[in-house]
Amino acid sequence: MKRISNVFWITIAIVLVAVVFGVAAPKSFQEITANIQSFITSTFGWYYLILVTAIVIFCLFLIISPIGTIRLGKPDEKPEYSTLTWFAMLFSAGMGIGLVFWGAAEPLSHFGAPPMAEGGTNEAFKEGMRYTFFHWGIHAWGIYAVVALALAYFKFRKDEPGLISSTLRPLFGDKVNGPLGTIIDVLAVFATVVGVATTLGFGAKQINGGLTYLFGIPNNFTMWFIIIAIVTVLFMISAWSGLSKGIKYLSNANMVLAVALLVLVFIVGPTLLILNIFTDTLGAYIQNIIQMSFRIAPLNDEHQSWINGWTIFYWAWWISWSPFVGIFIARVSRGRTIREFLFGVLLMPSLVSFIWFATFGTSAIDIQQSGVFDLSQIKLTEEVLFAVFDQLPWSALLSIVAVILVSTFFITSADSATFVLGMQTTYGSLTPPNSVKLTWGIAQSSVALILLYSGGLQALQNALIAAAFPFSFIMILMMLSLYRSLTKEKKELGLYIKPKPRKKTEKINS
Repeated sequence: MKRISNVFWITIAIVLVAVVFGVAAPKSFQEITANIQSFITSTFGWYYLILVTAIVIFCLFLIISPIGTIRLGKPDEKPEYSTLTWFAMLFSAGMGIGLVFWGAAEPLSHFGAPPMAEGGTNEAFKEGMRYTFFHWGIHAWGIYAVVALALAYFKFRKDEPGLISSTLRPLFGDKVNGPLGTIIDVLAVFATVVGVATTLGFGAKQINGGLTYLFGIPNNFTMWFIIIAIVTVLFMISAWSGLSKGIKYLSNANMVLAVALLVLVFIVGPTLLILNIFTDTLGAYIQNIIQMSFRIAPLNDEHQSWINGWTIFYWAWWISWSPFVGIFIARVSRGRTIREFLFGVLLMPSLVSFIWFATFGTSAIDIQQSGVFDLSQIKLTEEVLFAVFDQLPWSALLSIVAVILVSTFFITSADSATFVLGMQTTYGSLTPPNSVKLTWGIAQSSVALILLYSGGLQALQNALIAAAFPFSFIMILMMLSLYRSLTKEKKELGLYIKPKPRKKTEKINS
């Protein structure tokens, strides 16, 4: 029997208090989370922008540095999973439900209310797509990558336990084995629970939105409860089967379904316009990435409010998800070099996300511009995608595939999260007991339901921004610790871009 750590009991107690409070006083719960969210975004927006940009720069530095040749494991180790399976697993865990939920809704929202341009114009079209790429591109994956890299390096190369606290040993020494380490791991686990619960809430609403459009089923809390209950049973069955079976097969199924849906919409949608918008937006994204990375609009309240509601929200979302996604990516990345790892995690998922949003976002905006149907009258975000499908050929088929895809993404995300939470609360065990995974599965589903019950989509967003803030400071420490350890190993291995100059007294053999 694997040992259960104090982190498990402390975090479960915190989650239980939050659940009881949410049930007993949902309005007060909503107000408190809203106040915390408002304070953080209005006061620390600049901090989020600088931090996330620094993370991206750090990752790019490691790619071009000789450090990139260091392997995440022993020198002769080979990757455990094929590149295609590895990519499918990290992508399913990292972006799944969010892509389906926001695929059409975010570009359409930016088209109507862009950050700077006049709404409903061609400039708003281009600007909205550019910021969508920005929110789902290398900044998002940089956050995941730095946490995953630190965990994989210390776990597989330095034989440390697979815990967030263990990555800080170069900074704090054996103190990470005491109360300091417990606090760090509790923050990481709590951020994971809230981050995953938020995504499960999005998933339940998206599934309900599809069922409403397809069969006229009501879209309300009762249905969200039923959907989450059913999916909880399914992902616990998957979690019971273990990582190599359940998550691997579901991840591959996700990729097949996602590609099928993407190709179908690409074919029946405005194909040429999609290709042109993708090309133009990719260029604009690359050209403007530095300006977007630091834009806080300090002298324009309206623009700053937009940044707080979108960019800062996303940076907080990715940070709150980073312990979960980072641990999971680290677990499946053993044997890859740092350079290979960072190229794969930063670039490939970003490119797929760009193609996805170019396809679904362009289709939605094209329908809106054509005047055939006013998508702005769709008040529920989770129904926007299905309203778009309703205006395309094969609408029923598209909607059915989308509902199945969200369901499998839902199961994969929750399944992966139960493994990660179990690992973090059993001293880093790579095979946490099923009883612990079952407890975390029920806990994260309960938090999702409470957040939905107390305030729907807005409560989800408020909670994750609040949970992400303290963990952001741990991420800074993780980068410093990782850099210290990698620099030391670089010197030990003699990894230099140029050979070190010989001393004058050293004889040169001819």
